[in-house]
Amino acid sequence: MRNTEWASVRDMIPKPAWADGQGGRPEEYCHRDILDAIRYVVDNGVKWPALPADYPPWKAVHRFFTRWRKQGLIGEFHDRLRAVMREAQGRDAEPTAGVIDSQSAKGTSTVKAATSGYDGGKNIKGRKRHIVVDTLGLILAVMVTPASTGDRDAAQDLLAQAARRHHGLRRVWADSGYTGMLVGWCATVLNLILTVIRRSDDRKDFVVLPNGGSSSGPSPGSPAPGAWPASLNGCPRRRKG
Repeated sequence: MRNTEWASVRDMIPKPAWADGQGGRPEEYCHRDILDAIRYVVDNGVKWPALPADYPPWKAVHRFFTRWRKQGLIGEFHDRLRAVMREAQGRDAEPTAGVIDSQSAKGTSTVKAATSGYDGGKNIKGRKRHIVVDTLGLILAVMVTPASTGDRDAAQDLLAQAARRHHGLRRVWADSGYTGMLVGWCATVLNLILTVIRRSDDRKDFVVLPNGGSSSGPSPGSPAPGAWPASLNGCPRRRKG
C-alpha cells in the first residue's frame, strides 16, 4: 500500500480502545500491514492460511477482517472507492439509475447442501449471485443464494438493500426474468421504477437492447472493493524478497 493510499483510509479504521486511554493491551500488529495482507488475499484469491510469512499471521489477519466487516468498514472502503470513480467519470457520487441481473455458477464438492441448489433453466447446480450495479457497472448491492432461487424472489431483498443504501436510486433496468408483480411492488414499496427490457425472440445473433434512453453502461456480467496517536500513523515497511 502506497503512502497516499494509506493516508486516504487510515482515519476510517476504528481507533482501538487503548489509543483513547480506555485501557486494554496495545494491538500487536500494524493496521497498515493487516490491510496489505487482506489485499493480498483478495488480489490473489488464496486461502487465509496461504498468506506469505512476511505478512502478519493469517489468524490475526482474518480476525481483523471479520471484525472490520461486522463494523461495516469493508463496505465503506468499497463505497468511497465507487464514489471516487464515479466523480472521475463526471457523474455524481451517488447513482440515480442501475441494472439488476443474476448468474448461476457451478458449486464445488465443498459447497454445503443447504447453500446450494439447482437452476433448471441453466442446468446448473450450485449458487446464484444477484447484483445491482450502476450504469458504469460498479456494484451497488450483492446477494448470493442457492441456484434454485428465482430472480424475482431474490430481487425484493436485493433491491430493498440497494434502495436503503442509495437513497437517490430512482430507476433500475432488468431483463424479462423480473416481470410480474415485482414491478408494482418496487413502485409502491421502494418508490423505484423497475423497467423491464424484453428481447426479440426472432433474433438469434447478438443485439444491443434499448435501455430507456439512459447512457449505456456495462451489464453486471460484463468484464469491467479523533486524531490517531503517532504510534498508529505508520509502520516500518517490510522488505520483501
